[in-house]
Amino acid sequence: MKVIDILNNGKVNVSCELFPPKAWDKLEGAKQVVREISKLNPSFVSVTYGAGGGTSDYTVDLGREVQNFGVTALAHLTCLSTSEEKLISVINNLKKNNIENILALRGDRGEENLPGAYSHASELIELIKKHGDFCIGGACYPECHPESSSVSADLDGLKIKADSGCEFFTTQMFFDNNVFYKFMYRLLSAGITVPIVAGVMPVTNSNQLNRIVSLSGSGIPLRFKSIADKFSNDPAAMKQAGIAYATEQIIDLVASGVNNIHIYTMNKPDVAAQIMANISDIIGK
Repeated sequence: MKVIDILNNGKVNVSCELFPPKAWDKLEGAKQVVREISKLNPSFVSVTYGAGGGTSDYTVDLGREVQNFGVTALAHLTCLSTSEEKLISVINNLKKNNIENILALRGDRGEENLPGAYSHASELIELIKKHGDFCIGGACYPECHPESSSVSADLDGLKIKADSGCEFFTTQMFFDNNVFYKFMYRLLSAGITVPIVAGVMPVTNSNQLNRIVSLSGSGIPLRFKSIADKFSNDPAAMKQAGIAYATEQIIDLVASGVNNIHIYTMNKPDVAAQIMANISDIIGK
């Protein structure tokens, strides 16, 4: 099934994210994570693509595993450090394995980046469209992409991606729902009307916060900083508080009419299971 059809079904949809292992001998453990998360009956599962395409083969393997459990898979694909030949090879491999959804991403810049075929996700979207009938999604930043010169420039980039064939956007994680609501208003004002999937990350370890801020540019509200400060030395309490905070975010989003929500699970099925249990009646599962 194509993700766009799921997002437009009029129901509350909750998806989850997985990331492949860096080494082949860890693949079976990752497949066990797939099994456990699939039991939660998510609307779909996205599978990330390592920096420079380092885990691209595992992305296809896990995507196939997801679909073997009857769950729709959304495969990530990045272009910043990948040749056109490699991109086409991965696209054909996804097609061969009946994975018909791709999240087209530029990829994060880093010292290890090698010259790739493309430097913009919009270029990757156009390549994907040439090589198969895929549903194509993209990423967006409610608080503005860290590398954008302005909010206006960031919106211009999203409009280019939507016009190139991007059918939906998944947001980077955010911790203040008001930031998301203001972002939705800006999108409408810019004429961007594709479905938006709200990305929520349960922070179960206070050490994650600095990395989250550096990678995503997400602001951390004082309320959540207080939680992290209070429970930073109590792992069990921090995990419980992080799950509760993410649950509260999701409840508020659903109450405000947001039907499509994505949980950044960090390959922790138990965390995803607790959140899904907390909202089971709310989302009708």
